[in-house]
Amino acid sequence: MARFGGLLATDLRDVTSDPGALESTGFWAVSADFEGRLVCARFGDVRPDPVPEPVPGAWRGPDTAGWTSSLDREAYVAGVRRIREYIAAGEVYQANLCRVMSAPLADPDRADVDALTDLLARGNPAPFAGTIRLPAHGVEIATASPELYLRRTGHIVESGPIKGTGRTAADLLPKDHAENVMIVDLVRNDLGRVCSTGSVTVPELCAVEEHPGLVHLVSTVRGEIAHGAGWPALLAATFPPGSVTGAPKSSALRIIEELETAPRGPYCGGIGWVDADRRTGELAVGIRTFWIDREAPGGPALRFGTGAGITWGSDPEREWAETELKAARLLAVASGTYQASGGTVR
Repeated sequence: MARFGGLLATDLRDVTSDPGALESTGFWAVSADFEGRLVCARFGDVRPDPVPEPVPGAWRGPDTAGWTSSLDREAYVAGVRRIREYIAAGEVYQANLCRVMSAPLADPDRADVDALTDLLARGNPAPFAGTIRLPAHGVEIATASPELYLRRTGHIVESGPIKGTGRTAADLLPKDHAENVMIVDLVRNDLGRVCSTGSVTVPELCAVEEHPGLVHLVSTVRGEIAHGAGWPALLAATFPPGSVTGAPKSSALRIIEELETAPRGPYCGGIGWVDADRRTGELAVGIRTFWIDREAPGGPALRFGTGAGITWGSDPEREWAETELKAARLLAVASGTYQASGGTVR
């Protein structure tokens, strides 16, 4: 099953890794791992179905003390310093440094990511929240993403890169604005590879958006898809998303591979839906995203990614603190300890 934007999709018909299927017919759920694995699942029954109220006990999250990180504080801070050295050497302008959090599942046989989505909808509502549950195909995702990767409406495509995070707008620094502008330029170039010449515009630059517990700087980049192009060309031109790689993208990807010690998986990939009949679709950047890894070495685990964009103006300790800020609320929701105004979300 899959759940996005108040729609519930069931009755699985097809599963493929071919992006050309998104130009065929039907409603598709899409999961694209950061490393390139693509799963497209077509469903036969799609109907309105708001996210239900959480059922007590339906989700048994990991213990709050059970989370470990692929990069600890010392390693992450060292990674930030290393990226600044690359920036000083002129090899990159900005690079995203991420770490993957993992915790053993309390009851793997009963773990249902859709029940986790119910909790996230109350504890951390997000514009691109959703579920993809395809355990036979290794995809079990609950996302509370605030970031638009690609929205397609006919021949119009739009992206909403996020760069710049703080607890309040007063926390945002000139470094955050500069970082956002860098990534907007990268996204413009990516979309320019698949859009008609001169059609790519930036309707909104560095708007402040409020989200639960923090604020982001968000920009909008829009273009008209060139004649004959579709989802395969869009994904080839823009993946992985620029906001979670860096600029230049090729250099940033090389640095990410050097410094990060765990695959990102669905985190920082693309997650969403495509209605091939209507030529519409909406893919989010897979941030604020949980996924179940049933092949983890120590047994089934729940995973979650967090990271920050590093520029020359980055303070290593502040960047570590940003990754902590992004993770804290969501890990509490997933562990069943987040205190909402009406009590604990469970």
